[in-house]
Amino acid sequence: MRASLIQIRVDDSEPVAERRARAAELVAGQRDADLVVLPELWPVGAFAFDSFESAAEPLDGPTHQAMAEAAAAAGVWLHAGSIVERAPDGALFNTSLVYAPSGERAAVYRKIHRFGFDKGEAVLMSAGDELVTVPVPDLPLGLATCYDLRFPELFRGLTDAGALAFAVPAGWPEARHEHWTVLARARAVENQAYVLACGTAGAHADTPQAGRSLIVSPAGEVLAEAAGADELILRAELDPAAATTLRDRFPALKDRRLGLAAPKRGTAAGLAV
Repeated sequence: MRASLIQIRVDDSEPVAERRARAAELVAGQRDADLVVLPELWPVGAFAFDSFESAAEPLDGPTHQAMAEAAAAAGVWLHAGSIVERAPDGALFNTSLVYAPSGERAAVYRKIHRFGFDKGEAVLMSAGDELVTVPVPDLPLGLATCYDLRFPELFRGLTDAGALAFAVPAGWPEARHEHWTVLARARAVENQAYVLACGTAGAHADTPQAGRSLIVSPAGEVLAEAAGADELILRAELDPAAATTLRDRFPALKDRRLGLAAPKRGTAAGLAV
């Protein structure tokens, strides 16, 4: 399976409509790929909090229309990154959209863990509450977004749901770029699954982006990695059997003790623990 990560540039000088058209053109050009991934909130910028309200759109809005057509034009599975979704009740969500090669929308994932520590996304957006996997042939795909990467229990849940790969679009800041790389590799190693982590290029809302998109194998090997935050397309060949083969040869997931059933409670110095 051939994967392409589009590390698109997001900056304040480019109108959203122009960036949307440019992203669609980039996706449509990936006819030699099977799976394409875009970053988090690329239409508006993950840190452009002041623009979330004005940039919000419904699930069937202009980004959906552009991405559905682009996926069909390229004949690829497309993780179209995420948008600021305005739900029918007016609530905002950080919502990922995934399309089949026909252009049909195959999945919607609303980001569960909102970043901001009582400001920004954490107060402007509502939290999702559903784990989502996509039945990409031979490589079931689990969905997560940016800050979700810091919560391993989400990825273990996706693994239990059958995921052999994770798509992680992000607007990760340059200031914490080392965390991005370490966490992406950790999620791959501990779940024996591919990680396709796609960040944004450029800078917006006075926040330089990390870029550094990477594709990690189920064994934790970095198959491809962007050196910085320039706009580019990162590509790698994925073996759909690699995750299942590794899980058979090194069955660490079968040795789990916690999370499957409540452990027995012991005592220390006569106190319940």
